[in-house]
Amino acid sequence: MEISKPNFKVNVQEEFFRKYLRVLKLARTPNREEFTKIAIVAAAGVLLIGLIGFMLFVMFDHQKMLGF
Repeated sequence: MEISKPNFKVNVQEEFFRKYLRVLKLARTPNREEFTKIAIVAAAGVLLIGLIGFMLFVMFDHQKMLGF
């Protein structure tokens, strides 16, 4: 007896767009308070990463002065 392979030929693009549309249907526009909180957290993250990069720059630029 021969075992046949299951037919799993699913249109990948169609499945992707179904998931995409489902997410869009659930999404909503944030109110002002939510947007403000998101903007503050994003700005804090950008500032933190910038500060870390600046500190590394200063450390490597002034190695002799800092005693490394």
